Amino acid sequence: MKKNVKIDDFLKDVKKLGIAGHVRPDGDCIGSCMGLYLYIKENYPHIESHVYMEKIMGKFDYIKDIDKVENEISDTGFDLFISIDLSDRERMAVAGEEFAKTEKTLCIDHHVSNTGFGLYNHVVPDASSSCEVLYDMLDEDKISRDTATALYTGIIHDSGVFKYESTTEHTMNIAGKLMSLGVDFPAIIDEGFYEKTYVQNQILGRALLESILLLDGKCIFSAVNKQEMEFYGVTPSEMGGVVEQLRLTAGVECAIFMYETAHMEYKVSLRSKKYVDCNAVAGYFGGGGHIRAAGCTLRGTVHDVVNNILIHIEKQLKEKGLL
Repeated sequence: MKKNVKIDDFLKDVKKLGIAGHVRPDGDCIGSCMGLYLYIKENYPHIESHVYMEKIMGKFDYIKDIDKVENEISDTGFDLFISIDLSDRERMAVAGEEFAKTEKTLCIDHHVSNTGFGLYNHVVPDASSSCEVLYDMLDEDKISRDTATALYTGIIHDSGVFKYESTTEHTMNIAGKLMSLGVDFPAIIDEGFYEKTYVQNQILGRALLESILLLDGKCIFSAVNKQEMEFYGVTPSEMGGVVEQLRLTAGVECAIFMYETAHMEYKVSLRSKKYVDCNAVAGYFGGGGHIRAAGCTLRGTVHDVVNNILIHIEKQLKEKGLL
């Protein structure tokens, strides 16, 4: 789909709209879903809109109407259902079955691994975030401060505060326009991105303390099991940021972090700096994401899972002459 696609193109005759994000919603998922919800609510009051996501961490309470997010679906009969920041329908939270029943569906995304599961698919893989993709679909003159706050949140999170290589001049121009609408950008960055709870810092500390360097120091690995998560009182939604901190280790090209979601089942996160294609590694195991950031779910012992992943990382490092 062309980059000049507008959300207006899909709203004709729509009276009931559903919006859904992925499981374990991150900042970009939350920002894009809420950004669209607020934009529709403010500019298309005749459309009944519902936004569906799993439970959201309290640090995002500054986004207007975040309390309107529905954690379970009870409505039917949608004229249009939009998924945002979601590469595969299997990862849709809460609303997957209703999305499948809806005749008119739209997928808005920026993941290179997107499967094109919507009736219409607007995917821009080189965008910093789904919020950036969504911004280009909106009428700039109709974006309020509240909508801008949600969109800025997503861009901050998926660009790593503008440090990832997906950040472009266009990304910065959009951020500047959102700032001009009066968003409290220092608070969004400090409280919405960097701030961690005490238990998050504890689990981060444990993950760092028990990390292991592999492949001649080019790779770093750490894992947390369910028993440890229960001891510290952390949920999967609170595990964000660990893999990124591991990636920042001097001399490391790729970081692997995983936590147990069920008995011998692990959510694996991969991050790289310049050379390892994380999406290719995760994609081999049925996952996906971006070139420098991707994930998958694998079953087995910690030893088996990390060794299976290392085979693919090692191959890439050798091909690039780094091992």
